Amino acid sequence: METKKILVVDDERSMREFLGIMLTKEGYSVTQCPDGETALRQVEEDIFDLVIMDIRMPKMDGITVLERIKEITPETIAIMITAFASTDTAVRAMKKGAYDYITKPFKIDEIKLIIRNALEKKALEKENILLKRLVETKYSFGEIIGQGPKMLALYELMEKISPTKTNILITGESGTGKELVAKAIHFNSPRKGKAFVTLNCGAIPENLLESELFGHMKGAFTGAMYNKRGLFEVADGGSIFLDEIGELPLSMQVKILRVIQDREFTRVGGTEQIKVDVRIISASNKDLEEAVREKKFREDLYYRLNVIQTKLPLLRERREDIPLLAEHFFKKYSQELDKDIREISPDAMKLLVNYDYPGNVRELQNIIERGVALETSTTLTVENLKSYMDEQRGVKRIDDALFDIPTEGIDLEMVVGDLERSLLIKALERAKGVKKKAAELLNINFRSMRYRLEKYGLNTRD
Repeated sequence: METKKILVVDDERSMREFLGIMLTKEGYSVTQCPDGETALRQVEEDIFDLVIMDIRMPKMDGITVLERIKEITPETIAIMITAFASTDTAVRAMKKGAYDYITKPFKIDEIKLIIRNALEKKALEKENILLKRLVETKYSFGEIIGQGPKMLALYELMEKISPTKTNILITGESGTGKELVAKAIHFNSPRKGKAFVTLNCGAIPENLLESELFGHMKGAFTGAMYNKRGLFEVADGGSIFLDEIGELPLSMQVKILRVIQDREFTRVGGTEQIKVDVRIISASNKDLEEAVREKKFREDLYYRLNVIQTKLPLLRERREDIPLLAEHFFKKYSQELDKDIREISPDAMKLLVNYDYPGNVRELQNIIERGVALETSTTLTVENLKSYMDEQRGVKRIDDALFDIPTEGIDLEMVVGDLERSLLIKALERAKGVKKKAAELLNINFRSMRYRLEKYGLNTRD
């Protein structure tokens, strides 16, 4: 269990020592300071959960120190103490961010209760933030759904690995549900009561990654306006999910390896060694073994992360699960978008089952959401689903009636020629007249493009 850090600031030595002894016996880590300047130096070097501070002190009064502490570490809770009770002073302290205000002499049980309540309130706020994040992302792919053999094998593996402390590497293409599986592993483990934090390693600029993971001290770099805990510290006792781990620069790979080996790190600009107990669940849609061979990913880190590998199947490899997933997303978006759509038509379901899903479960979710949003009848039909699929294939949907063959027959070459000429013109319009760009849009080479333009008398600039 994480030991809470308390800073005691009082110019009376006897009061400092009394509080230090009492709080240490309660299981807290206590640092004592005789004045505000010393306290600020401590706050600049470490992050404290709570500060207990006298208001009337020489050189710098407690309210001034409180203001400075809140600038450096806004999350630190402050309890103010004074022998000179004053309503005005109490109001000033509360306005500056103090949690509570007590007067000397105070009862020991009273201050113990106030401290305990303050720390519990802070822990509850932190839990609520984490819970809100979890709720916001809970349905990013829907629940883990599937009854086919590949999913049953995945469930069995997850049951085995969830209770362990072992680091897990989850592999699979984008959209297969790697983060969802990581959450399931965490929330079915003994760590479920602690934090689950996530970081997409490819989404954070390299110069900010270290601060995001390990935290920083005020003034460590331009823009570091206050002390900040990093994700590893937030995840202490719980799990950290490092998505797209293959995007980590080599300089950061060394630092992650050290955390795994030593279970400690320092904040950017700090000197204190922060010890943590964190389970690392990482994920990648890249071939990390290939990255190791190409010297783009450290071999020692790869083996530290890849103690147990969980490979997620592609959606097209488990088509038997598509109807279940489709029904799940259909119900979800019909309710969220307040649409009176009662069923998916058999033809629409057949279309969904036969599509290849390069974007996997995430793409199926997007197709259903779009289809429900566009549907105007009480049945989700083929039309609104197929338009998306055709767009993804790069094909503009053309009315089937165009290809009806009348009884007198058609001139095939003329019809095909008209269609080709029309597509050439549209590609040139999209490319603003640049032939090379138009050729790329049509997936033909430049020589073929020039030939076709000459064939139809379509002259434009290169």
